[in-house]
Amino acid sequence: MSNVFDTLKERGFIAQTTHEDEIRELLENESVNVFDTLKERGFIAQTTHEDEIRELLENESVTFYTGFDPTADSLHVGHFVQVMAMSHLQKAGHRPIVLVGGGTGMIGDPSGRTDMRKMMNREMVDHNVQAFKKQLSKFLDFSDDKAIIVDNADWLLNLNYIEFLREIGVHFSVNRMLTAECFKSRLERGLSFLEFNYMLMQSYDFLELYRRYGCRLELGGDDQWSNIISGADLVRRVEGASAYGMTFALLTTSEGKKMGKTMAGAVWLDPEKTSPYDFYQYWRNVDDADVEKCLALLTFLPMDKVKRLGNLPGEKKNEAKRILAFEVTKMVHGEEEAQKAQDAADALFSGGGDASAIPSTEVTIEAFKDNANILDLLILAGLISSKGEGRRLVNQGGIYLNNERVQDIGYIATENDVEDGAILLRKGKKTYHKIIIK
Repeated sequence: MSNVFDTLKERGFIAQTTHEDEIRELLENESVNVFDTLKERGFIAQTTHEDEIRELLENESVTFYTGFDPTADSLHVGHFVQVMAMSHLQKAGHRPIVLVGGGTGMIGDPSGRTDMRKMMNREMVDHNVQAFKKQLSKFLDFSDDKAIIVDNADWLLNLNYIEFLREIGVHFSVNRMLTAECFKSRLERGLSFLEFNYMLMQSYDFLELYRRYGCRLELGGDDQWSNIISGADLVRRVEGASAYGMTFALLTTSEGKKMGKTMAGAVWLDPEKTSPYDFYQYWRNVDDADVEKCLALLTFLPMDKVKRLGNLPGEKKNEAKRILAFEVTKMVHGEEEAQKAQDAADALFSGGGDASAIPSTEVTIEAFKDNANILDLLILAGLISSKGEGRRLVNQGGIYLNNERVQDIGYIATENDVEDGAILLRKGKKTYHKIIIK
């Protein structure tokens, strides 16, 4: 499904435009139902009422919401599919509500977990909520209430327990709740009553958002399906109103494993947690089989281009990965940081470009001498979490200093190893770090 603007441009009709990106976006919004766009790009996993949702998005400006659990002070790439879906919907004229779980975050969502979440206090939750607000402002337009951010702590923390049970609890069947996947997987390991309340809390969120803002559609990852259908059902039961739910495919590899995890942990959107260079490199190194899906879900490139790049053969697929990495990094960190990351990667792997964006650590000459053992240098660079890991990597031939393999775990770096004021460390084939000596 191609935007008519792209078709006209490809066929040579267009000579000049006043605002090319805006015209293209306008034509896209006017010509294609956003539901079809989401479906074509591979977002949609399940819906409560597909035909009704499609018609609703076609004929009305819909207020919808997605919830984010503030258990960390940054979003990660696992959240990014939902953020992109929200952006598509907003561009088509619908209004997003970003619901941060300041209240539910103090309980914890049992979905996809085998143990109970660490309890968070109010100060931790508030700090994380503020960090989310700042990050999401990069992707959604919050001006003039085109999108809003709300915190469910506003209504959950002051609930009257007896009133809540009488108004909300009466609509939930314990037998039905126990068939939900998020609870079934926990029954043998143990499920606290605290966590058992989570479905009621999330369902009540939908009811409150309907009452306050006319919200009629909840979106979320596919692991939230049980909670989402319970919320839509609660709105229908209590208010007699039409409410809907839609889930998105989780970001997984072609082998079914969750994406966004590295040996160092999650791939964060916060540049202090995952540098723009490391972020770029993550997408540059995805498997060939995952390139087309990532281009469709995580960029706004037209689908005809996505399919063409996804079908490039052999070594040519590297160009598709390069485009993927640049586009996603540009959205998250800005075009300047994306270009720096690309230049640094080109400098390392193609012999050209600017290597200044390679992750680095500055140390004094004294600190360098105190940490001259290769294992200490690797820890200093953050390339390993322990000396045991470092010994294993050296013995397996996976550690390089200035592109020379280190074969001795007792190797001591000297000033003779310093080139242009730095030492270049490498773990495996593609993880680089500079130690800059001042």
